[in-house]
Amino acid sequence: MPSGWRPPEAERAIGLGFYATGTPPVSGTIKAEAEDFLVREISSYPMPDPEGRFTVLKVRSRNWEQHELAARLGAWLGLPRNAIAWAGTKDRRAVADRLLSYRGVPPDRPVELPGVEVLESYRARDGLSLGHHYGNSFSIRVTGLTDRDGALGIFRETARELNAATVIPNFFGPQRFGEVRPVTHLVGQALVAGDTAGAVEVYLAALPEASDPEGRAARLAYAADHDAERALREFPRAYRFERQILERLARGSPPEVALRGLARDLRLLFVHAVQSWMFNRWISAREATGLSFTVPVPGDTLLRLARDGTTPSRDPIPVEEGNLFECRETVRKGRARLAGPLIGYSTPNPGGPVGALLDQVLTETGVAPAGFRLPSFPELSSAGAWRPVAIATPPLGLRSDGEGVGLHFALPKGSYATVVLRELLKSGARPATDVSSGRF
Repeated sequence: MPSGWRPPEAERAIGLGFYATGTPPVSGTIKAEAEDFLVREISSYPMPDPEGRFTVLKVRSRNWEQHELAARLGAWLGLPRNAIAWAGTKDRRAVADRLLSYRGVPPDRPVELPGVEVLESYRARDGLSLGHHYGNSFSIRVTGLTDRDGALGIFRETARELNAATVIPNFFGPQRFGEVRPVTHLVGQALVAGDTAGAVEVYLAALPEASDPEGRAARLAYAADHDAERALREFPRAYRFERQILERLARGSPPEVALRGLARDLRLLFVHAVQSWMFNRWISAREATGLSFTVPVPGDTLLRLARDGTTPSRDPIPVEEGNLFECRETVRKGRARLAGPLIGYSTPNPGGPVGALLDQVLTETGVAPAGFRLPSFPELSSAGAWRPVAIATPPLGLRSDGEGVGLHFALPKGSYATVVLRELLKSGARPATDVSSGRF
């Protein structure tokens, strides 16, 4: 779908290379307050069991990063490190309802963490694992609008265009790469290249301007002298993950050991982020090439839709000349989605136009699939997976909300509300000098 607007450099840097709609930008603010961004997990509740080994908590949090919430809650409950599990990661600056689980009994007193409320707790037969949910619903308020009625009209036209297209690109949103300081994929890129020292350097020192003044000064000082002992004195206490690395560096540990100071889930996020970055670039390259997001061609891959509407990454279907008609009919009838690669060491190259897209992304990023074996961190290795290129356009509820505009919609798990919001706002977009010819 052609668009006359070019995304800002910050979006293009993480692979968000185009808009699916042609409506003009709207000057507005998201997340002026955490309460302006409400996310509620559409949960798959583990089976209750009075004698179960696990506890499931339904938690409401305000302004909490997922890993930090799990670590602080686990410490408050007296649990071992990394004992808390969850189904899906939520935005930091938000009010979020979600399930958490751990092996043990329910708490016998109210949780005393600021901005955290346990809404429900029960014993269960099993705990949660990543992806153990259906999706999320969002209630979002856009504020700071100079012309609320005009903005509402543009939003409605954007919704009309998305409905006409029937699908929306399934980009990974900016928070995948770091909401405040987008370096997560850069750390992953260094890890996949086998440069652990470089990964540590990026995590501690890159993009200092994105930090608060105290953090900025600490990052700049570390980049200049690499004095871990001094950095421990200067990095703010709130920079908990950086300090975990610095504590080991200050003891003389090599970068590989220092990075293991972070929990496996957080280190795995680095690898997933570089895969996400490459996936975004693959989608943008596909759109620029003019290949459809809904009509498969030979070399493509499909994922069947499960009964619950999710698209399990297992058992991908390769599209070939011999099954092309059947594959196109399966997608047309809504039984499968066209998928793109989350590149890993086993990702195949099918050749042809689709294979050329993969080659283009690998060349531009300088990432070799074999690097995802990660010999220094085998527990982080990834063979690769598949992800839908697009999702069905969600119904968008739009309404006047005081001086702002309220939005309500739901998305399947793994899809990002910010991808919908960027179509509505197009913050920082500029008129495009060359209009894309991609087709949905």
